[in-house]
Amino acid sequence: MTIQSEIKIPFNRSSLVGKEIEYVAQAVANGHISGDGEFTKRCHRLLEETLSVKKALLTTSCTHALEMAALLLNIQPGDEVIVPSFTFVSTINAFVLRGARPIFADIRPDTLNLNEHKIQGLITKQTKAIILVHYAGVACGMDQLNEIAANSNLPLIEDNAHGLFGKYKGQFLGTFGRVATQSFHETKNFSCGEGGALLLNNLEDIERAEIIREKGTNRGRFFRGQVDKYSWVDVGSSYLPSDMLAAFLLAQLEERERIQSRRKKIWQTYWDQLSDWAEINKVGLPTIPAHCEQSYHMFYLLLPSLSVRQELIAHLRRAGILSVFHYLPLHLSTMGRKFGGQEGDCPVTEDISDRLLRLPFYFSLTDEEQQTVLSEIHRFKI
Repeated sequence: MTIQSEIKIPFNRSSLVGKEIEYVAQAVANGHISGDGEFTKRCHRLLEETLSVKKALLTTSCTHALEMAALLLNIQPGDEVIVPSFTFVSTINAFVLRGARPIFADIRPDTLNLNEHKIQGLITKQTKAIILVHYAGVACGMDQLNEIAANSNLPLIEDNAHGLFGKYKGQFLGTFGRVATQSFHETKNFSCGEGGALLLNNLEDIERAEIIREKGTNRGRFFRGQVDKYSWVDVGSSYLPSDMLAAFLLAQLEERERIQSRRKKIWQTYWDQLSDWAEINKVGLPTIPAHCEQSYHMFYLLLPSLSVRQELIAHLRRAGILSVFHYLPLHLSTMGRKFGGQEGDCPVTEDISDRLLRLPFYFSLTDEEQQTVLSEIHRFKI
């Protein structure tokens, strides 16, 4: 029987970085721990003021923020939505739930983002939106994507789960599309365990988004004193997170500069100490275009083959280090094949998915722990 090594350095670990416990206690003391309490509103203001978005709305997850986006865009059965095959299932599932057909697009071999040069040929009369993902918090090619969207009169949806506070040519990610979604899952730079946000960049979307988020009622208008009672006026669901989660999240967002500074140091250390090794062993490292300011969400390796990737995972595991691969091609999944996906449709995605390996990366990763990871990688023979 194979004995599994004890994991000493996990892939991810949650951290307390500021006033999380204090704020959660305050939320309880306030007597309002359901949605849209004091801490939720403070999170909204922080995101709106920092990013200069028209409106931010916390949600129970990024998945739910994407579902809200699909409802906001009135996605109907038979509509088509262009989406990268190399992404998490929630990116497209939210639209499939409304009856949409995914049109899977390939990614660039450098940034691993949606290949903007492949989009125009996928647009049909049934296309209703283009969904992009800023992979690893590195911006997509927004100039061309904006131009395509404008010329085709299609909304851009930014799945910015990886990219909060990243920038493209000086502009924050999440502020380009009609709407953007954020994740505050425990694996993200800023976390409350489970959580998300919908960012709205058009004023005309705000009122309906609030209604969708409040189970299809105009409850928000009622609490602002704009109506004397609220009622069911549209489709919607319950997307409000507890104010205790918002309290935890606010403490993390308030420490964003310290969090990002530490993550930048970890990322740069990986880069500096793996560059020569990677060149000698023909291993790819992340590509960060000069006009992009990344969010320092992850550090990954692109190994020469699937077998080498699996051997390195096993090597690190024996040393008590957990490293993980990432997305499997959606177009080759069971559901993706039902929508017509087949081998060869997205060759870059198929190749990258087999070779990518993510290294341990979290705020509380110590210098000593990171050196252990690096030492084991250098010991590995390709």
